[in-house]
Amino acid sequence: MHFSTPDYVIFALLLVASTCIGLFYALSGGRQRTTQEFLLADRSMSCLPVSLSLLATFQSAVAILGAPSEIYTYGTQYWFLGVSYFLGLLIPAHVFIPVFYRLRLTSAYEYLELRFNKTVRIMGTVTFIFQMTINDWCGVNVVYVVTGFDLWGAVLAMGLVCTLYTTLGGLKAVIWTDVFQTIVMFAGQLAVIIVGAHQAGGMGEVWRKAINGSRIASLDLNPDPTERHTFWTLGVGGVFLMLALYGVNQAQVQRYLSSRTEREAVMSCYVVFPCQQVVLCLGCLMGLVMFARYGEDSPLDKGYVKTNDQMVLYFVMDVFRDLPGLPGLFVACLFSGALSTISSAFNSLATVTMEDLIKPYCPAMTEAKATRLSKGLAFAYGLVCLAMAYAASHMGSVLQAALSIFGMVGGPLLGLFCLGMFFPWANSTGAIVGLVAGLVMAFWIGIGHFVSRMTVPTTLPPIINGTAMPLPGNMTTAVMTTLIASITAKPKPTGVQALYNLSYLWYSAHNSTTVVIVGLIVSLLTGPMKEKDLIPGTVYPVLGNLLFFLPECYREILCCVTPLPHKPKAIDTQPYQMAQKESNGVSHPKEEEKTEETEREKDEDEETATPQPSCRLAHTLQETAL
Repeated sequence: MHFSTPDYVIFALLLVASTCIGLFYALSGGRQRTTQEFLLADRSMSCLPVSLSLLATFQSAVAILGAPSEIYTYGTQYWFLGVSYFLGLLIPAHVFIPVFYRLRLTSAYEYLELRFNKTVRIMGTVTFIFQMTINDWCGVNVVYVVTGFDLWGAVLAMGLVCTLYTTLGGLKAVIWTDVFQTIVMFAGQLAVIIVGAHQAGGMGEVWRKAINGSRIASLDLNPDPTERHTFWTLGVGGVFLMLALYGVNQAQVQRYLSSRTEREAVMSCYVVFPCQQVVLCLGCLMGLVMFARYGEDSPLDKGYVKTNDQMVLYFVMDVFRDLPGLPGLFVACLFSGALSTISSAFNSLATVTMEDLIKPYCPAMTEAKATRLSKGLAFAYGLVCLAMAYAASHMGSVLQAALSIFGMVGGPLLGLFCLGMFFPWANSTGAIVGLVAGLVMAFWIGIGHFVSRMTVPTTLPPIINGTAMPLPGNMTTAVMTTLIASITAKPKPTGVQALYNLSYLWYSAHNSTTVVIVGLIVSLLTGPMKEKDLIPGTVYPVLGNLLFFLPECYREILCCVTPLPHKPKAIDTQPYQMAQKESNGVSHPKEEEKTEETEREKDEDEETATPQPSCRLAHTLQETAL
């Protein structure tokens, strides 16, 4: 890939602008002097920047490259993933966000200690750290492999810029840089589509060629879970992927908790929904424009590129050949996707390490020292990412296995939170055994799939595979570039082989269900959780709401072994204090903090007095848990 001077200028402006945003928030406002400001943006963010930040984390470099390549190669069947966005955001908005927000958490894994015990919290935290470290590891390398930039140039450019503005500006800088990078991503994709469609003869000609080339897919209702992409795998299996990403992932939960009010957090989910649909459509359109330009004569088949990843960038450089500056804009678009994902990982890793692994064991730590340590953790994770990214470039196929690991961890974590939030009788022993069982199942299927692929004869040419492993950064588009199978018809797999051939979109559903089932069985065998042991506000009575039409006695039997009593007391005082004291391991005696808490309680009272999307949940929680 060859850049002109205007391309380098545009690319440099992206990095400089991101750094300046971090410096601005480091030197303004409270100057990031408290952990509340550094880790949660002082709980002062409005709906729009939070929603765009959620979108930027979702729209990674892998998504920008993977979706067009998927559409070019296999058609528009992937577009039906947009069906899963509805429930994938509606459930977090009205179930997960109200529970997390009203408990006044900083880390999502504080909830696990409130609901179960400290052991479950630490296990969840360590699992998340492992997951996000793999994400950081791969984010830089995806861009490096595709762009062909000198390795240390790519690593240092992204790693140092991310580390700098995350360490200096905290979550507020991360969110506002995400907003800026989202605009850059949209601009880069739109430029490619507009110029490419114009050169192809217009969108009408693009659509005609796509139809003639059988790239416009119809609705596939095949219920076979081993089929890679059908309506059911995309529309139903994709819901669990969305829940793992937008429901319980610390990087997203932290953005919800940074909102000024619960209403703002809920609205951010509603705002990001149409934005996601636009992003998905842009990816599909770019893939169709690619097909209109090259048809069946793929640059990969001609040897111009080595992987499907590089096809999109080759197409961009081909389209923008005589337009200096636009190639730099698209590469800036790629780097924006990577920067938003990696900076979110740095900040969330620093948060969970500080709140879940350090604060509970250092109750006497001062606020100033805790803030300095949080900044040091963000900086340290940045350096670790730099080292791991460089090492990954020399590991060959080991990196491929690491990419697959990332997609297998989200499902068990989703199952762990669902076990605690929806099933009052689940105990800590069931949670621990369930999480271990879910992780074992995930790695068993993943490693089994990887080994079975290694045994496929190499003489067979590659075509569509129904069970390719997912790449990191974006769970929903991660599988685009690792698709291998046989051109000859194979007998339908049975037994364990059928499990190994399970579509990647069912991984989260399968693994989270394993955690819930095993956790419930173990909880019933070891003694279900008692009513007096449950902390108010940690259980959402979803089964009771779904089965509202049944008599009270049957609902009690089906919903929980020891049903929660009706406690219509205020939900904004004692639960918050209890949650902060037990989860953080320290009390808050300062008058300033007490005043701040009192103001927040007044805000919550005003919210519950006015109609909003979560008012029904507030009423339900008052009656059943809080």
